[in-house]
Amino acid sequence: MDYLYYPGCSLEGTAMEYDRSCRALSGALGMALVEISDWTCCGATAARCVDELLSVVLPARNLALAEKTDPGIDILVPCSACYLNLETARETIRTDPVMRNRVNQILAPDNLVVTGSNRVRHLLDVLSRDGAADQVAARAGTNMADLVIAPYYGCQCLRPFHEFDDPELPRSMDRLIRATGAQVLEWDMGGTCCGAATATTRPGVGQALVGQILAGAKDADAVVTVCPMCQMNLERFQPEPVPVLYLPQFLGLAMGLSSKALGCGLNLSDVRPVVIRGAP
Repeated sequence: MDYLYYPGCSLEGTAMEYDRSCRALSGALGMALVEISDWTCCGATAARCVDELLSVVLPARNLALAEKTDPGIDILVPCSACYLNLETARETIRTDPVMRNRVNQILAPDNLVVTGSNRVRHLLDVLSRDGAADQVAARAGTNMADLVIAPYYGCQCLRPFHEFDDPELPRSMDRLIRATGAQVLEWDMGGTCCGAATATTRPGVGQALVGQILAGAKDADAVVTVCPMCQMNLERFQPEPVPVLYLPQFLGLAMGLSSKALGCGLNLSDVRPVVIRGAP
């Protein structure tokens, strides 16, 4: 199956390993990712605080580029913040004709028009609902069998849009993790906030929130994430060392993909205890 791919800024910088593992896993699963040509920043967390129109125009431009490429293909987005911004813009474009007209007036000089025709889907949505678990199970060996994995979702892929999981009791990673032969940690911290950018502006708050999450994962061998900001916070504020991997890294290792291809050498945390179980 083909998807239009919006990597977002983080995956070209601090989260390059997420991009590499997304591409490597997608190839192994037979998913063709067509990167949106000339994509630009979606506004991250800052645009909404500066200007409402800007916070819609920035992601809407990428939606318009996607429509120009192919109006019928889903947009796959790995970054939770990018997913939230693109999905929010799409919902606004589809439901607010006044805002849609204003946005299209701004896009007109670039010969772009946005209608919101392309579905925006988080990577976890695609993996959990488009058959990836069966393919992982078919190719995984027994090397992950005795590992206990804590699935950490964070906030933005679950809230406010309840497209593919319950934000209060998320379970979409469970089947994917079990497909590798690993066990899923039973805990209630998977959908709690890591502090996001607050960890930078108010480090004490971020450290306290991350500390609670990692304390809840103390019985796990590793934590698996689907968000660049969550990954960074969980890796850099560790009271005790624990491997933190992106979901496609973990699934790829279980399937025998190269740890180099999955970018495992770029993680801030020491992921070698998991890497040695999987690919060379």
